[in-house]
Amino acid sequence: MKELSTTSKIFKVNRRDFLKNTSLSVGGLMLGFQFSCTGESKPNWQQLPEGQTFKLNTYLSINERGDIILMAHRSEMGQGVRTTVPMMLAEELEADWSRVKIVQSEGDEETYGNQNTDGSFSIRMFYMPMRKAGATVRTMLERAAAEKWKVNPSECKAENHQVKHLPSGKTFHYGELAASAAKLPIPKEAEVKLKDPKNFKLIGKGVSIIDMDDIITGKATFGMDAKMEGMKIAMIQRCPVVGGEIKSFNEEEIAKMPGIKKVMQIKSSGFPAGFDKPLGGVVIVGDDTWSVIKARKALKVEWNYGANASYDSEAFLKSLNDKAKQKGTIRRENGKVEEAFQNADQIVEATYQLPHYAHSPMETPCALVHVKDNKCEIWAPTQHPQWAKGAVAGAIGLDVKNVKINITLLGGGFGRKSKPDFIVEAALISKESGFPIKLIWTREDDVQHDFYHALSVQHVRVALDKDKKVLGWNQRSLFQPIGGTADPNAKEPDTGELGLGYIDFPFAIPNLCLETNQAIPQIRIGWLRSVANIQHAFAIGSMIDEVAVARKVDPAQNLIDLLGDDRILDIKKDVKDFSNYGEKPEDYPWDIARLRKVIELVKEKSNWGKKLGKGRGQGITAHRSFLTYVACVVEVAIDEKGNISIPEVHYAVDCGVAVNPERIKSQFEGGAAFAVGIALKNQITVKEGKVVQGNFNNYEQARMTDAPKQVFVHLVESTEKPTGVGEPPVPPVIPALCNAVYAATGQRIRELPLRLS
Repeated sequence: MKELSTTSKIFKVNRRDFLKNTSLSVGGLMLGFQFSCTGESKPNWQQLPEGQTFKLNTYLSINERGDIILMAHRSEMGQGVRTTVPMMLAEELEADWSRVKIVQSEGDEETYGNQNTDGSFSIRMFYMPMRKAGATVRTMLERAAAEKWKVNPSECKAENHQVKHLPSGKTFHYGELAASAAKLPIPKEAEVKLKDPKNFKLIGKGVSIIDMDDIITGKATFGMDAKMEGMKIAMIQRCPVVGGEIKSFNEEEIAKMPGIKKVMQIKSSGFPAGFDKPLGGVVIVGDDTWSVIKARKALKVEWNYGANASYDSEAFLKSLNDKAKQKGTIRRENGKVEEAFQNADQIVEATYQLPHYAHSPMETPCALVHVKDNKCEIWAPTQHPQWAKGAVAGAIGLDVKNVKINITLLGGGFGRKSKPDFIVEAALISKESGFPIKLIWTREDDVQHDFYHALSVQHVRVALDKDKKVLGWNQRSLFQPIGGTADPNAKEPDTGELGLGYIDFPFAIPNLCLETNQAIPQIRIGWLRSVANIQHAFAIGSMIDEVAVARKVDPAQNLIDLLGDDRILDIKKDVKDFSNYGEKPEDYPWDIARLRKVIELVKEKSNWGKKLGKGRGQGITAHRSFLTYVACVVEVAIDEKGNISIPEVHYAVDCGVAVNPERIKSQFEGGAAFAVGIALKNQITVKEGKVVQGNFNNYEQARMTDAPKQVFVHLVESTEKPTGVGEPPVPPVIPALCNAVYAATGQRIRELPLRLS
């Protein structure tokens, strides 16, 4: 494995600081770790001014009993990060996993550094630094044992929570060495030896999430479970059109209702306002949830809907369809595309269309906030605590140091809970009312006031010569840019969004032109699990299958043919600001050989091309996202009434070192169901600026009858650096499913949600 040059540092922590930052009273060995291991702005430790305070990402302590306490500084939303990140340290530490206790840290950049849990980067960011930290502590324990025995440290070996003197067989458990190790100097990095991966006991073996028992027994604390003495419940009636304002409402009538403590307004932030501003509306504060719900139902609000009242999503899609036929802004170009089409013997052409999607995590947005005596304390299910702290501080006029945020478990996130608007709302209400406030979004609030996935239209033309060789590919990608939620000048997607499965187009087609065109948002747009990879994988994966039919080539073989020779793609040659998911291409190259390998693996494991009965078919797609290579085969069965079932989904996955295979497989199993919901059920429509759907009765989710009956996840054995697994499961399922429907019925699916004629 090529190792990144990381900037990491380990510190001794005094008991006072440890207690202040963790609220844990412990003895023995206490260390803090600073990890800065991604991006190009990493500090050089040797160049930092003398006396500068380092930001620590996490803490570790070992007490006299040998118990290990490790602070988890990432947000847990079902992906297993609170288990897998500490597990990497425990592996090198040779810790008994049953004796490791994980404690959730608060949100504090000064103490823990970057805590943004988004973008599928936690494992790739911390793999090597956490291993180095564990190995450093192991080395200190071995040296402490050597001093006690007065022997050479080379004779001492840590294993399974104890240090053994190899010649004599004598042992010390970690608790007996903790105090002595705390007195030793921290070894230099060159003195620390990492384990040979063949000796791993945790990494690559699969470990159940540490929260499992508490979740199953109901002991786990999610955001919706947070409570404090004297708290009141709040809900907000928001304008159904984003950016709208209150004209009038029956305030006096509502204030007199039983259990109601306060009725107030939050001023609309307008549009576009960004991701951390409240939508505004009528706030009702009461003693209990039911009293507040009844009062909100009795509200009579007259609104000024504003400019976005004209937004109609169906009409907007139609306008994008028309615009997709027109020449757009070129975002990547190779060769002579127009000449290729002029010389073509056959042109394959299609338009692919997707609606808006809502996040709809099972736990809706919620937050408990208490503002008192110029201080603010928050309990919230947030993916981005630092952003939440800063946004709250700005909204209520406090120094960010006077805002404390406690991170609860998240009942799902998918990117929604990285935006802190709902936490800001709770803080404003608490400051104005004087109460500790538990703000609750109902499912209707969640569905109708989300940051939606952009609707999109993708128009693709492919030129073939008389020998069925692909000469040219021209694609136009039209969707509302996420940046338009904050910036009125953002009218086309930026390069970051286009780097999600579009401008990183991998196929060896000599003449290529990728374009965009304007699609101005009139509704809040945000990032949803796998982001723009959804529409790009759908269009490209579907068209590749259509090309296979035109070429009269097996779809899997067609994929391999179009990839061309094994090579490293140099996207930056064509697109100067290509972001590569925030990583340098030389550290995480776009490797065609790895994509080819997962295609070949999924063919084998799915028994690709097997004989199937009437109404059954297989579809295949391959896609790289978040630096992970995935190939997917979906098998469908369609009965005489047109009902679709999915007997099998097969994934082949190259995510580098598979740190925790159990969690990787669970992410792909859940991702398959998530993707099927997008393909078969999900659809947000907007009329007169108002979201039509309001709950799961009309914003449908994949039911058990829709979900794949079996999901097989085949992991490529790899020594490459770990990459993301939370988002890569979603994009390839959707085109593979549509391609399977074509194989079963002969009907092409170019518009979602999928409907058979």
